[in-house]
Amino acid sequence: MIIDPLRAAGAIAASGLDAQSVRLKVVAENMANAQSTGATPGADPYQRKTVIFASEFDRLLGAPTVSVKDVAGDESAFPLDYDPGNPAADKNGYVKMPNVNPLIEMADMREASRSYEADLQMVKQARTMTSQMLDLLRNT
Repeated sequence: MIIDPLRAAGAIAASGLDAQSVRLKVVAENMANAQSTGATPGADPYQRKTVIFASEFDRLLGAPTVSVKDVAGDESAFPLDYDPGNPAADKNGYVKMPNVNPLIEMADMREASRSYEADLQMVKQARTMTSQMLDLLRNT
């Protein structure tokens, strides 16, 4: 079976674009809920989400692609904040805060954004090469 390398490059990049798009959405959700506490005393706050990727071999393309296997909750502990006036405070005045660290989220966002840009450049290069190949074929 003959595999079109430009088609494979585009498909690989497209799978990366999809995966990084999901990752950026999850990071945005985490950041938006970084201060979301529970509604009742002692209730759990927003739980940070993480994206789990899976590498899959596409037999039609003859190349590996990436996909989102799952979006899972981060099982790390919720930090406690002393705020006795908060409606979500327990009997000792402590409120469970989300396990979202804005620095980690910013790093994840930056990495996902750069990966997205790289995949986008790969798609653009594949299109340019296809266009140049068609021009060559027309001129022969």
